[in-house]
Amino acid sequence: MNRRHFLQQASAAAVLSTQPTLARSASRPVITKEILLRGRGGAGPTWFHPRACRLPDGRVFLTLQTIGGSDYFGPVHLMLSDDLGHTWTTPEPVPPLGWVEQADGSNEGVCDVVPEWHAPTGTVLAFGHNVYYSGPKFSRDQPPRWPIYAVWKDGAWGPRRKLEWDDPRGAYIYSNNCGQKVHRPDGAVVMSFTFGVKDQPRSVCGVLADFDGETLRVKETGPALTLSAGRGLLEPSVTFFQNRYYLTIRAEDDCGYVSVSDDGLHYAAQKAWAWDDTGEPLQMSTTQQHWLTREGELWLVYTRRDAATNDRVTRWRSPLWMARVDPDSLRLIRATEQVVLPLMGDGLKAPDEVALMGNFHVTRIDGREQWVTVGEWHPRRQNLGGDALLARIRWSE
Repeated sequence: MNRRHFLQQASAAAVLSTQPTLARSASRPVITKEILLRGRGGAGPTWFHPRACRLPDGRVFLTLQTIGGSDYFGPVHLMLSDDLGHTWTTPEPVPPLGWVEQADGSNEGVCDVVPEWHAPTGTVLAFGHNVYYSGPKFSRDQPPRWPIYAVWKDGAWGPRRKLEWDDPRGAYIYSNNCGQKVHRPDGAVVMSFTFGVKDQPRSVCGVLADFDGETLRVKETGPALTLSAGRGLLEPSVTFFQNRYYLTIRAEDDCGYVSVSDDGLHYAAQKAWAWDDTGEPLQMSTTQQHWLTREGELWLVYTRRDAATNDRVTRWRSPLWMARVDPDSLRLIRATEQVVLPLMGDGLKAPDEVALMGNFHVTRIDGREQWVTVGEWHPRRQNLGGDALLARIRWSE
């Protein structure tokens, strides 16, 4: 890999919030915004899906890919940082996660990749799913799709692999795209699938898999959670907090959903994300949410409707917010909500000029610092380009 480093261009490194500690939150973080890679105004490619994990030697490992249209992504690339994100290597292609030409002339790509350090085997498991392109665009008539992964160990990549699952309920699609997983000390991986047959709403289930450092194998799946609206339940993410597994799910009925499980397989019926003080559901428009977990605190990072600022922004995908979760009621504590990455522009008068930030990721750096990374995207003004962004979330205690 080219080890030439280039400086990050910091933008708006001002503190986004310095409000005092709240009664129901042990601490309130300070958040700063930085630019990983510039793409606005044609400054460079528009990089998307930036997702990171920290390695035991202190380096940060980040995968990303370009975006050139709706669901149209370039090959997966890798950047590394040995100074906690202040400088990075030049993005280099990940050979096993590139495009593969098909017999009909289309290409099979890989997208929605999440890299995670798997401590028991000393590897990075880079996990996404396949996607098909016909010419320079997303193929609307997609063949069956499934998870694709590759393993990085000691600086070298293993082969491209498919995660096999022979359940007929996933005959058309099964995936954990963009999803957070839990890596247990015994090497097992707890995650979740969104799955379904063609033209039917998708379901979600808990998944237990074995991983030996080379091959990931599904060992057991749990009962399905279902929703009939739109495409059903999508893009689930799992975390482990205070001896329970928590699941957050994208949906298409203007809600997001949460569930909990003792074993990561058997989840309670999902509940819409709602505020703790009124019980009012948050309005979320078919966008993923992700967990931020620290000692004694469980948080959610998400997008939502805010009539005063983003009412006309597509799917309300800007700004990014975070709030602490009450793990007993499974509600968000309204008093803890703050902006992670702000809306740039006018979401009421010029919504097409507001960059969307709906495909983001959360990375734990250490006990006092977490990252949210995201690629900006202007679907209706693609000439505007977009930056790859990093929000540093720091706690004082």
